[in-house]
Amino acid sequence: MIKRKIQVALLSILFIGVTTLSIQGSSTSTLRDTTDHDELEMCSMTNNAFQHGERAIYTLYYKMGPMWIAVGEANFNVAEREEDFMLSAVGTTYSGYEWVFRVEDKFESHINKETLLPHTAIRDLQEGNYKLWDMINFDQDEKQALYYRGKTQEETKMKEYDLEGCMHDVLSIIYFTRNINFDNYAKGDSFPISVWLDKHTYNLDVKYEGEQDNVKVKGLGRFNTIKFSPQLVGGEVFEEDGVMEIYASNDDNKLPLMITSPLKIGSVRAVLSEYKGLKYNLDAQIK
Repeated sequence: MIKRKIQVALLSILFIGVTTLSIQGSSTSTLRDTTDHDELEMCSMTNNAFQHGERAIYTLYYKMGPMWIAVGEANFNVAEREEDFMLSAVGTTYSGYEWVFRVEDKFESHINKETLLPHTAIRDLQEGNYKLWDMINFDQDEKQALYYRGKTQEETKMKEYDLEGCMHDVLSIIYFTRNINFDNYAKGDSFPISVWLDKHTYNLDVKYEGEQDNVKVKGLGRFNTIKFSPQLVGGEVFEEDGVMEIYASNDDNKLPLMITSPLKIGSVRAVLSEYKGLKYNLDAQIK
């Protein structure tokens, strides 16, 4: 049981923490009340933050006691095609940490260039003895999703689901959020996130903590950042009222730099270790 709890926490950081949210939140079939500004913002976005060829690698650390130990990594990539962007991410635990469960997860999202909303999302998960392959075909106009799910791609079954509004997957929301104009937000403001995953809609609010200058990122130096704090929901993995801390570069890239989350047992952290192909210079880095 303890291995499974740690594994869930690792995956939360690898693929959900980096998205500025946590799917440990509650699922619901009804969207929250939103203003016209919120609805417009979440249904369409112009891309000013990333480009073809961008690559970002994060090292995953686990802390129990005083030591932070590197246990895995996540590799994110962007490819531009004629009509969309293909986003991909691969997360693995290092071979010496099978006690946590061996993880090799692959995520893929195909997003519309004009809106940055996904039309297709694919997951291929291998976590210990657990395997899952699924694909979501989003019809954002008709508010519907065709969901294919099975242990392998050859064994999938399809079901149709209604969506309650414009919807993201766990990978597309990273790149959508990076394009939000935070000049319109004051410290302490929150913004809504809606993600469709595992047959459910997850409606979450993320608190904007404002600018945080001179933040040290292990191996890369110091950066001027903007900070977010998604609220975690207590349970088997996270403490009640726990807060995840996310730091992104305070420049036009808004590249996630570091994510830290407390657990009931220890803490986890994802830290940017390598990057290339950014749309802009990483001006947030302090020389």
